Amino acid sequence: MSDDDSNDTTKLGLSRRGLLAVASGVGALALSAAAPARAAIVNTDFRGLPPYGNSTLPAGVRPRLIANVNGLTVNILEAGFETPGRPLVLLLHGFPNLAYSWRKVMPALAAAGYYAVAPDCRGFGRTTGWDDAWDADPQPFLAINMVRDQIALVSALGYRSTAMMVGHDQGSLLAALGALIRPDMFPRLTLLGGGFNGPPSFPFNTANGAPAPHPEITAAELDAEYAKLDPPRKGYQDYWASLEAERDMKNVPQGMTNFYRAFYYMKSADFPGNQNLQPFHAVRTAKEAAVQNAQMPEYYVMRRGWSMPATVAASMPDVAYIKACKWLTEPECEVYGMEYARSGWTGALQEYRIRRNNAFRPTVDEQLTYSGRTIDVPTQVIAAREDWGSNRRVGGPMAIGKTGYTQFKGVHMVERAGHWSHEEQPEQVSRLLLAFLREHA
Repeated sequence: MSDDDSNDTTKLGLSRRGLLAVASGVGALALSAAAPARAAIVNTDFRGLPPYGNSTLPAGVRPRLIANVNGLTVNILEAGFETPGRPLVLLLHGFPNLAYSWRKVMPALAAAGYYAVAPDCRGFGRTTGWDDAWDADPQPFLAINMVRDQIALVSALGYRSTAMMVGHDQGSLLAALGALIRPDMFPRLTLLGGGFNGPPSFPFNTANGAPAPHPEITAAELDAEYAKLDPPRKGYQDYWASLEAERDMKNVPQGMTNFYRAFYYMKSADFPGNQNLQPFHAVRTAKEAAVQNAQMPEYYVMRRGWSMPATVAASMPDVAYIKACKWLTEPECEVYGMEYARSGWTGALQEYRIRRNNAFRPTVDEQLTYSGRTIDVPTQVIAAREDWGSNRRVGGPMAIGKTGYTQFKGVHMVERAGHWSHEEQPEQVSRLLLAFLREHA
């Protein structure tokens, strides 16, 4: 957050979000239950809009609305729907993406005999039934409930289990928790662009003298060290969690399509700052972490006082690049711009306000039920060579899978791809998905 906006929520009065954030997990649940119900006010008027995907979807991929899914009407893309009963592959998108991000992978899955389904997750795109107020009840956006969304969707589609669940970015958390909690329904797992180290855990054997875990560096400690850098910085996660970001994304000066063009470019293999990456090493202090993190492009460690629209505008590619870009054409980029201009960012930003915010106690409490539990289904990770998302972890992407799994099958690297590997290099990603399904049938 910027210094000016760090207390915006309290300036506006103690909202429901503020009450929940300072309560214990049990108290938070009680407050949520006692709070008056809010109507879902997300814009549900699609009149006048072109069909989802605006004529850019590959042949054989279509959108469909599925009602009564854990309180939602879920917008999905589907391929391989012509033949009933095909094995189901469920594809979960990341931030700030849509089901649309899987459009290039779905035809290959369908051609191999699978029924490929990608939903707009709660808070995104044309899925409706969620509250898009800043101080909306956070409970529906907690990760376990978003896993329930997927269980309900699979059931609504007439399936008891899937062949595989695949998650990209934020979708990786949901997919991993799905495999952890319901291995019967999600018996194979692919994580795209990141890993999962297991749920939070209670301290083990401390009653018998085992040392307590070393406290992690807090967000406040890291933010204080970012502020001391030259120039002063702030972490993108803190920015996205702030009311400042909520306001900024309601008024994007360059327009939403141009924002997406620069945003996608800045996290792709085409951006110079994402090339020749070296995995991070372990650090002991917040100061060391701030200095190391500042090596990443300014999307990740922003100039303090800059908005995200201003940050990406400074790296907007030129007209020649845009015309030559085959993996994200102008019509495809316009799909993202149009959908986010319509739906807004409030639901998408719940990822950072709630699911990535360990200071929000229910985020930790809901997952502590699974303390010590491992993922016991065959699992692979697909990581891109030029993606900081996996390379910023200690040891890089090849360190994923060391803990938390009993059937980890390895990390596979995608060449010439950044954070959007399934859009930048869909052929490579499709081959890896299908090979995994064949090998672990």
